[in-house]
Amino acid sequence: MKGWQVQDDHRAAPPESAQSDGTPGWDAINQAMTALYPGQEPRHFGTLRPLTLGGDDPLDGISVYWTETPRPHWHFVTFGFSELYDKQSDDPDHSGFGFELTFRLAAPLGASADSPPPMWPLNLLQNLARYVFESGNVFEQGHYLNANGPIALEHDTRLRHLAFMRDPQLAPRQTPHGRLELLQAIGLADGEMDAILTWSAEAVLHALAPAMPLWITDLDRGDLMDDPALAGQIQHGSQREGSSTAALFVDDLDWQVTGQGPARLVIGAGQVARLQRLLPARLPYGRSLELAGRQRSWVFEPGRVDRVQCDGATAVCTLVTASLAQLLQQLRPQRGTYPLGDGDALVIEVRPTTLRDTRGEPAAIVG
Repeated sequence: MKGWQVQDDHRAAPPESAQSDGTPGWDAINQAMTALYPGQEPRHFGTLRPLTLGGDDPLDGISVYWTETPRPHWHFVTFGFSELYDKQSDDPDHSGFGFELTFRLAAPLGASADSPPPMWPLNLLQNLARYVFESGNVFEQGHYLNANGPIALEHDTRLRHLAFMRDPQLAPRQTPHGRLELLQAIGLADGEMDAILTWSAEAVLHALAPAMPLWITDLDRGDLMDDPALAGQIQHGSQREGSSTAALFVDDLDWQVTGQGPARLVIGAGQVARLQRLLPARLPYGRSLELAGRQRSWVFEPGRVDRVQCDGATAVCTLVTASLAQLLQQLRPQRGTYPLGDGDALVIEVRPTTLRDTRGEPAAIVG
């Protein structure tokens, strides 16, 4: 159990050295879980060297509860995204990042309340915390990410993505340090994530809920979009409403707009497929799509003329309907240069993308 230690009495309690100033944030999480599972003492796993005690691990701990309904599963909850002890931030309205994560994992046949929970979700949640603490990007209702591989690295599973929704059994609550939401991380397959991109996470996950009660993650299940009736329902919603995805956060992004010659957009090959799905689900509905990089951003908008304008760290590219269709037809997720039309307005350069898994390790190269 590298990086984790189970407390002898299983109680969800903070490290003794962190208790001198009180634990109102920690207590608020315990109270929420106790109301859901009255009388149950969870298994609690403490981080060996949490950030609050000068270590490298953002989370102080994770508690795991057992429940039989609607099917046997473990219910994980984190301690560390919010302010567990004293108030550190200047934001009076939110406790820390304003959320903690939960995760529901289906138990295998024969498992019981006495069965030890798998350890990989602990590491998954800790890695998600590292991403938030290092990048400053917080998770919110309806957010999602590509794990660039199985969410459980040692398992053969079709679940390669995560979406985030308010835990259906844990309402937002007010703590002494501000508002706290309990966001559930949900494992998803490729087809389900494609559906979210072209419609919305909330709409798709509510459509999936009858087949995935409480959005329990089951590593052994298939892609629910393989069901023609469900796929047709979601496709109809997407065609009716378009996509709610307003931005893609990308690592590989650059552009040059000089006013002399065509503008040049540089993207990674790993973003091309999503761009091809999202542009026709946004621009024809009168909506823009932003590619957001670490320092700069590029915005596609519908318009009456093809042009690119630069405003500081943001470039705005307007496309007419015919140019959008041409772009979608020509662009490929392969290294190369792709001019729009005769190349007078825009040239897109595609470079190879290094995909990283949930541990941040290189997993594959696209393009």
